Amino acid sequence: MPDPVAPATSAAPAPVRILPPEIHVGDAGSVRLTGAWDIRALETHAADIQRRLAKLPADAAHVWDLTGIQRLDHIGALIIWRAWRKTRPQNSRIRAEHELFFTTLATPKPDTSEPPVPWLLRTLITAGAWIPLVASHGRSFLVLLGQLVIDTLAMLRHPGLGPWREVSANIYRVGAQAMPITAAVGFLIGIVLSYLSSEQLRTFGAGSFIVNILGIGLIRELGPVLCAVLVAGRSGSAITAQLGVMRVTEELDALSVMGIPQTVRLVLPKVIALAIALPLLTLWTTSIALFGGALAAKAQLDISVLQFMTDLPGVVPAVNLSLGLGKGAVFGVLIALTACHFGLRIQPNTESLGTGTTSSVVSSITAVIVADAIIAVAFNNVGFS
Repeated sequence: MPDPVAPATSAAPAPVRILPPEIHVGDAGSVRLTGAWDIRALETHAADIQRRLAKLPADAAHVWDLTGIQRLDHIGALIIWRAWRKTRPQNSRIRAEHELFFTTLATPKPDTSEPPVPWLLRTLITAGAWIPLVASHGRSFLVLLGQLVIDTLAMLRHPGLGPWREVSANIYRVGAQAMPITAAVGFLIGIVLSYLSSEQLRTFGAGSFIVNILGIGLIRELGPVLCAVLVAGRSGSAITAQLGVMRVTEELDALSVMGIPQTVRLVLPKVIALAIALPLLTLWTTSIALFGGALAAKAQLDISVLQFMTDLPGVVPAVNLSLGLGKGAVFGVLIALTACHFGLRIQPNTESLGTGTTSSVVSSITAVIVADAIIAVAFNNVGFS
């Protein structure tokens, strides 16, 4: 029997080999690109390809043949477009399926940039954005201050119901525990101020006036302000963080549910404690600073510590001490109110807690400096012999 004829089978086409990107430059300056010009092929050849393209002439009259490109994407088209200096050559041959890339690159992009805003209008816009925030803070602060006045009057009518234990605990925390840091800083400030002043006074032969400079400067100005800044950074931030954590853990809401006024148990004790503790801290810090200044005066001007302290009451009127202690009380109330204000405004999340604490410290220090400037102008003729 004859063998059955096997059915004819067509051979499968051989796969097309993808070549790496290549640049061929002809004798007449024509350029022919072949291979794959996509991100996969250019990943290892991009640096070499860009360097070779940069050497080609930018003359638009040269012939660019891109019909030999096997694969092309936006990355390859962008590299070629930059080699053309963003202008398509007149004699360029491109495959139909690749035309879209270069048409997109050649299309001018619409100008989406906004016209410049005049600086005056920009300033007004910025100020307008801050007005609602400042008004909100001002309203909350006035509400807190008014409620504090009402609670203080109620406590004066019934002293036995006052939060005296909380006041005592806060005096210990913001006063006694702050004595080491305020003493160290005050001592160093006194030494630095005395050294700087001594150098100038010795030049003019007026070394004895070091007592006047340190006495007036530390007792009247630097002592209260320095102490207030330290307390604002140490105790003011702690007060804000404490109230903020109580907001996050919903303890403030629990106090409201139980009918316990927040200002009586949380705000009033801190205000009273700082109003009492800060003048005492001011006296302590100023004394240590004067002692440090006296030691530096002994080293620089050979003025004994005993002579320094003996001459101090005669050249510095006592009213300066009263003014300095009064500043301490005012600064203490300002720091406590500012810290409590920002603490009660904190939202129940950790981001608001950090932002509120930072704002509290900055605002407290700013309030202290502004208040000191106002007091200095108001009492500019007081305390000078």
